Amino acid sequence: MVESAFKPVFLVPYYNHPSHIAALVAALATLAPVLIVDDGSDEESKTALRGLDAFIFTREKNGGKGAALKDGFLRAEELGFTHAFQIDADFQHDIGEVGAFLEAARANPGAFICGEPVYDGNAPKSRLYGRKITNFWCAINSLSLAIKDGMCGFRVYPLAQVSNLISNLKEERMGFDAEILVLAVRAGLKLKWLSVRVNYEIGGVSHFHLWRDNALISLMHARLCLGLPFWLLGRVFKVVRRG
Repeated sequence: MVESAFKPVFLVPYYNHPSHIAALVAALATLAPVLIVDDGSDEESKTALRGLDAFIFTREKNGGKGAALKDGFLRAEELGFTHAFQIDADFQHDIGEVGAFLEAARANPGAFICGEPVYDGNAPKSRLYGRKITNFWCAINSLSLAIKDGMCGFRVYPLAQVSNLISNLKEERMGFDAEILVLAVRAGLKLKWLSVRVNYEIGGVSHFHLWRDNALISLMHARLCLGLPFWLLGRVFKVVRRG
């Protein structure tokens, strides 16, 4: 029954990353269909998508990684897929790990299968320290140590479970990756972690804006922290009602 219900799609949020997209799609398309959400890219980057073996969903204006993923989840469901395997367009993650993630999702169809990154020596120190801070606040806001890494964009999402969270997801940019995991833990969903190697290309293109995105991520954690008492009261109310 689980086998027949498992229908994954690779979900690639895409914004001005033309260099590696053809190679990425070629590597993925033999394993499952690919859905690219073009988040308002420039003409050069749109040209790089032509002729690729993938579904292409185009957003008219750039809205951010979170906005692209939300649209991608909805589009994937419309196309009849059960799971969305998020992979970043910069090809930083080791595609050799894809098979293990798909098998874990097949065996745990209601779980979030999340990448725990293993970095090479090129990883910027500012990004590593930023992740540690984000992971600390993920633990606070989920009252749990279930979130090993809040920022890694290499995950398999069960779309039925995501659809129950999506109306509460506020983040449109880089903070989305952490926010959805915090909400998943609060909802009692299972997170399963697998290691994935990450290679930072020297001189590679990054759309992470150090000051802007860190400020927005900090505001997101502050908002989640302010909501903690209401979430805890909701849990107490549910326990009382069951009793």
